[in-house]
Amino acid sequence: MDFIVADTYEDMSRKAADVIAGCLATEPDCVLGLATGSTPIGLYADLVQDCAEGRISFADATTFNLDEYRGLDPQHDQSYRYFMQQNLFDHVDVDVARTHVPDGANPDAEAACAAYEEAIAQAGGIDLQLLGLGHNGHIGFNEPCDHFPVDTHVVELTESTIQANSRLFDSVDEVPREAYTMGIGTIMRARRILVVASGEDKAQIVRDAFFGPVTPEVPASVLQLHPDVTVIVDAKAGALCA
Repeated sequence: MDFIVADTYEDMSRKAADVIAGCLATEPDCVLGLATGSTPIGLYADLVQDCAEGRISFADATTFNLDEYRGLDPQHDQSYRYFMQQNLFDHVDVDVARTHVPDGANPDAEAACAAYEEAIAQAGGIDLQLLGLGHNGHIGFNEPCDHFPVDTHVVELTESTIQANSRLFDSVDEVPREAYTMGIGTIMRARRILVVASGEDKAQIVRDAFFGPVTPEVPASVLQLHPDVTVIVDAKAGALCA
């Protein structure tokens, strides 16, 4: 594992964007796994600028997002499809037909999840998977539990995750209670993994996830077993790892 402590959020974002830009430069037709949340917004802005200035291109790339709320239409302003359009896809030269987000509007969980796994397999697997890190150690929406879920599945969100995401909705009652998410096995099959985390509120979970025991009670800890992981945190998130 390559563990990098950047000085600031902006520095973390630039370093992470450079990893993705490097992948696009060396493999223009690469398959990227993407994440949502507040942490990647800065690195997506950097990638948008890189693309505008001609340093990178998404024209031949394929993307798969980690997760999506179950029950939200893609046009809903809190859906992760909407987030990706607003923060990246609408501003770069990506072929939208080659961007994939789990179909939260599909009520058939088994069909939706199986179709997503099949699409990833048909694309040849994920070359580089971007991950954020939840306060409880979740990656995607894989919450702490007694096992590591293998494939894309529907998950019931924990109360802590619902509360954390409620700031984005008009009220906590509007936050969906379930989501479709890549499984831990799906994530671990990516050939390379990039994790970003920022802020002092992430310091303890960064330490637990990357320097503590591997346990499904801290889902991100399983990344210690992957052969090619880069973790980039800002100084506040890395404060307990010196």
